[in-house]
Amino acid sequence: MVKQARAARTREALIVAAAEVFADNGYALASLPAVSKRAGVSTGALHFHFASKEALAREVEGAAADVVGKMAAGCRGDADTLLQSLVDATCRLLAAVAGDPVVRAGFKLSHDPSLKGGGEAGGLVRWWCEWVRDLIVQAGEEGELAGGVSPEDAAAAVVAATVGFETLSGWDLEWVSLERTARFWTFLLPLLAASPQQVRVEPGGTGGTGATGGAGGPEAGDEAAG
Repeated sequence: MVKQARAARTREALIVAAAEVFADNGYALASLPAVSKRAGVSTGALHFHFASKEALAREVEGAAADVVGKMAAGCRGDADTLLQSLVDATCRLLAAVAGDPVVRAGFKLSHDPSLKGGGEAGGLVRWWCEWVRDLIVQAGEEGELAGGVSPEDAAAAVVAATVGFETLSGWDLEWVSLERTARFWTFLLPLLAASPQQVRVEPGGTGGTGATGGAGGPEAGDEAAG
């Protein structure tokens, strides 16, 4: 049991370290020695858990998708309306991009052409596009959109803004600040919502503090590769 717990801590440390390296350098320039050094583990321990850089990148993508999926589901469950859940989800998502290296790396890897299938499959970015579109279509069916608003156009605007903010945050984190997100929704809601006064914009979303529950964990010591 002690060995299993140590192995789990090492794996989590490697995922977080890899996310930081991928987020900082991109997939092509990231190296496994840099990941093991940042995680504080031996290269043998790294190869014990992950056979290749691509396998490690896919694990980071999966961890990010898990965090964002749970966050989005929580927003749907907590909010009174569909548009409120959309506002809350974007607030929490961009806060996670700023504060959680796993989420930040997951988005970056999903449109990194140097990762096989990254630029083609879309990964987390594609999932987010589909989630936003489905939610706004449902909001239109429920009468939450203003008259004449096209759900497709509204979804395109929200996706373009959020993914654009995430991309721009690579050189300036102000693009994913709570203030920037609030200003975006203050501008958009009167155009989008049938009753904009009923949709609130609050830091971290209306359902909680916006903690993402990422893969961050305690530091891990070296683990034998056997």
